[in-house]
Amino acid sequence: MSTSTTVTPTKMWSGGKSPFNVEYGKLMMWYFLMSDAFTFGAFLISYGTIRFSTNGWPDPNEVFRSFPFAPEGVHAPLVFVSIMTFILIISSVTMVLAVHAGHNMDKKGVVKNLIWTIIGGIAFLSCQAWEWNHLHAEGAWWGSNPFLNHDGTASSTNFTNYFFTITGFHGFHVFSGVIINIIMLIMTLLDKFEKRGHYLMIEKAGLYWHFVDLVWVFVFTCFYLI
Repeated sequence: MSTSTTVTPTKMWSGGKSPFNVEYGKLMMWYFLMSDAFTFGAFLISYGTIRFSTNGWPDPNEVFRSFPFAPEGVHAPLVFVSIMTFILIISSVTMVLAVHAGHNMDKKGVVKNLIWTIIGGIAFLSCQAWEWNHLHAEGAWWGSNPFLNHDGTASSTNFTNYFFTITGFHGFHVFSGVIINIIMLIMTLLDKFEKRGHYLMIEKAGLYWHFVDLVWVFVFTCFYLI
C-alpha cells in the first residue's frame, strides 16, 4: 500500500520544523532585512552623531522648498517630499492588498495591486530624481553645499554628503523593490504561483517593500524634519 506525503509551504528541516514555524525562504528574508536594517541604522546613527555635534546646520524648510512646475519664487517647504512620502505609503497599501489577494489565490487581485505598487515605486523614484536634479542645479552635490546654516553662516559639506549617500542608498532599495515586483508580476501572469498552489513569493516581496517604506520614515524624519 503506497502512501503520499503532502508538501506544505512550510518546509521541513532535517531536524523537524523550521524555527518559529516559518517557511525557510521567508525566514531568510527576515535575516536579510535585519542585516540591511543594521546598515541603514549605521548610516543614520553616523548622520545623527555629526548632525548634533555641529553647531550650524542648514534649515530643511529652506533647502527643500521647491516644487515641480511651480512659478518662480514660490516657497513651499516640505510639500514635495510630503507628496513623495504619501506615494510610498499608498504603494505599501497596494502591496498589502496584493499579498492578501495571494492568500486568497486571487490572481487578478495580485496582478492589479502589483501594477499599482510598481507605478507607486516608479513615481517615487521619479520624484527623487527631480529633487536630486533640482538640488544639483542649485550647486548641491557630494563635496558641495551651497546652503547656509540657520544663523546665516557657511555650512559644511557633511549635510549634502550624508543626504545624497543615504537617500541614494534608499533609492537603490526602492529601485530593487520595483524590479522584484516586476518579476513577481511576470511570474503571476505566467501562472507560476497558480501551479505551485501558493503565492508565498508575493509575501516575501511584500516584506521587502514594507521594509523600504519603513526606512523612508526614518530618512524623512532625519533629513526633512529635524
